[in-house]
Amino acid sequence: MPVVSDVSINTVEFRASSIDVSTEKLTQILEKAAKDAPRWYEVGAPKFRKMVYEGKTPFPVPPLLTNAQDATVPSREPGRNIWVRFYTPDNGKRSKGVYLYFHGGGFVMGSHKDQDDMLKTFANSYRLTAVSVGYRLAPENPFPAGINDCVDVAEYLTDHGPAVFSAPLRVIGGSSSGGNFAALTTLQLMRTRPQHRLDAVLFVNGFYDLTLNLPTTVQRRDSVVIDREMLEKFIEVYAPGASVETLRSPFMSPLYEDLQRLARESPFGTLPPALFTCGTADPLLDDSLMMSAKWMASGSEAVIKLYPGAPHMFSAFKGFKVADDVAAVTMAFLNEKLAD
Repeated sequence: MPVVSDVSINTVEFRASSIDVSTEKLTQILEKAAKDAPRWYEVGAPKFRKMVYEGKTPFPVPPLLTNAQDATVPSREPGRNIWVRFYTPDNGKRSKGVYLYFHGGGFVMGSHKDQDDMLKTFANSYRLTAVSVGYRLAPENPFPAGINDCVDVAEYLTDHGPAVFSAPLRVIGGSSSGGNFAALTTLQLMRTRPQHRLDAVLFVNGFYDLTLNLPTTVQRRDSVVIDREMLEKFIEVYAPGASVETLRSPFMSPLYEDLQRLARESPFGTLPPALFTCGTADPLLDDSLMMSAKWMASGSEAVIKLYPGAPHMFSAFKGFKVADDVAAVTMAFLNEKLAD
């Protein structure tokens, strides 16, 4: 009888022959856009953000939807509030929970106001009040400003969600650097609000090891959207002067958290169910492979779905097959976890 591995990988997803024509086309479009755009660290973060919203980069200006609303949540800092933007179901169905989302952008770019399309999709597809957090950005506000904002909002919604939104906090998610914040926030809630059980956590091409020492970030392979140099620049301004040992702190890099201990000490005995999604051409691929494996090793449910040849943030490009595929997987996973 052959020896069966305790861990398995679907190697088909890593073959070049598995990359479909639609994904290749998306990569070509992003390569051209990246070639024609300045890098944020060449012009400075504030100027680059302004260029994005003025339509002066090859990427479209994020739309603002009239049904999205703005509100504030108290910060741990006296006299300061945190902006959030939320969308409640507008299809006549009652919200049955809150989905808390942390946007990407390398801790430097992006805004809670960039997510209206996604918020609407989650609100109407899953009957959730979808909330995006306007956390503070580097370099103006380096670590721990951004993650403190995310934790503050999550704890507030855990305590006051039913009163504020007529629904409890049920799902947390994040993309790229927002995936880092989603992991850190979820694990912090397990410490400070142990009796609150999330139904699901959604991790989209997350950034879980800020040391940049995993192979796919070290190898400097050709990639679009982000590369090794850009990741280094993000870390330089998010955690200026931080040593590798500092970056390895589990309060910065969730990959180094003792997940087995957290699960063991939880009254539920496990971490919340998690869905990890990532493209195989993403420099952060190993982050997802390692983090999902550790999640499973804690005795908790984790599903990882890989997309052949897909670049970083591919899921944002609706209409391409690979983006539609990951949307379908997310829908199936959430429908299962949110079933009444």
